[in-house]
Amino acid sequence: MKIAERIYELRKEAGLSQEQLAKEIGVTHRAVSFWEASINEPKASYIYQLAKFFNVSADYLLGLED
Repeated sequence: MKIAERIYELRKEAGLSQEQLAKEIGVTHRAVSFWEASINEPKASYIYQLAKFFNVSADYLLGLED
């Protein structure tokens, strides 16, 4: 599973909009939108923020573990 799919899945499970997630981790709505559309991938610092926010490992976000 791609990081884009993981971010989308986790965001939906948390009941958040892209705007809400963006605000929580300190990025723009456009950044989250681009990540979920596989246009861009988050930098390592944002992968860390996402993992911390969703309480998952970076490996999970990157699709290296289930």
